[in-house]
Amino acid sequence: MIVQDRSGRKSKPALVLLLLIHALALPTAAPAGESAPSRYTTVPASADGIGKVYLGREIAQVMSFHGAQWLERAERVDEERPELVLAALELKPGMTVADIGAGTGYYSWRMAQRVGASGTVYAVDIQPEMIKLLERQMSRRGAANVKPVLGGLTDPGLPPGSIDLALMVDVYHEFEYPYEMLAAIVRALKPGGRLVFVEFRGGDAAVPIKPLHTMTEAQVRKEAAIHALQWVKTARDLPWQNAIVFRKLSSFQR
Repeated sequence: MIVQDRSGRKSKPALVLLLLIHALALPTAAPAGESAPSRYTTVPASADGIGKVYLGREIAQVMSFHGAQWLERAERVDEERPELVLAALELKPGMTVADIGAGTGYYSWRMAQRVGASGTVYAVDIQPEMIKLLERQMSRRGAANVKPVLGGLTDPGLPPGSIDLALMVDVYHEFEYPYEMLAAIVRALKPGGRLVFVEFRGGDAAVPIKPLHTMTEAQVRKEAAIHALQWVKTARDLPWQNAIVFRKLSSFQR
């Protein structure tokens, strides 16, 4: 049996579990208290989307925990160059940081090494099964300063004003409520705290990833501009991704 992974490339029969790499993310009712339901529109769902559109972008299906082995693939080191991503973060010992959509903790433990024993990494995911896989990985790696957090669809569950830096790697495009989730992340940042979107480059034919699981830099900046965020820089030296860095503004008017 031949299946395809997130990239759309054919894989070997041994990787048949990747058939489940995208769980069906059916549209759900708006969360209680959502003030602007017209913020989102609906369309017939595409093969990789949920039929929900935000600022001209269809939201992608969520990666299921069944596809967790794809997050730990050996090729990821060459495809993503995590050392370059981490360099763009400018992490320092003692920082409190968050890995939003942490999955198995691929970046969480790497961040934990850089913030050191005096720092903390909150590893957030919305799937309890993924949290269990993350806990297992962090235990195996001895990453005692990584704190798993089970987040929700509209809020990562982080204390307000507590985070120096929040990182989202290949996950923002899957948020079912991107406006609400991003607003909650911004609230969790300290004054001047940074938020980093790492996304596969949209519109780049050299990036072998399904289109809905990519984003252009322009689209990321468009969606971030609605919030109290100021663009700082974009690291474009990654093989397939951009790392787009924003800083929380002390005051903001729409």
